[in-house]
Amino acid sequence: MVVTLSDTARQFIALFEDETGATARDCVVFEDEEDGDERVVFLVKPGDMAQAIGSGGETVRNVESQLGKSVVLVEDADTPEAFVANALAPAAVYNVTVSEGDETVAYAEVDSEDTGIAIGEDGRNIAAAEKLAKRHYDIDDIQLT
Repeated sequence: MVVTLSDTARQFIALFEDETGATARDCVVFEDEEDGDERVVFLVKPGDMAQAIGSGGETVRNVESQLGKSVVLVEDADTPEAFVANALAPAAVYNVTVSEGDETVAYAEVDSEDTGIAIGEDGRNIAAAEKLAKRHYDIDDIQLT
């Protein structure tokens, strides 16, 4: 799929790559209008996560400081199933099944203790996972089982 990036996303990716040396394949900015909280989700090339995070999280904290926003990193994957599992991390995802019908739905089997982590505060984590899955694999919805 072709992903169109905004000028802001391109600028954020350039800063991210300059700071970390890791490759970002996508960037999505989420703005919470209620509390003014903004966060940026970077889709990181497989194998570049350690470099993006840095020792003790120092590198990603530098990016957050420069952007003035929270940063979330998601590792890219070659299959939609692995992609959804990565997007829901750090929740323990045991299995993902993608069902195609009128809508394409990914069913993610998540450890019951990690359901809250997969959903995130106010649904932020699953919303980010759904947005990225839609952009990269045309998945309409993610359901936790």
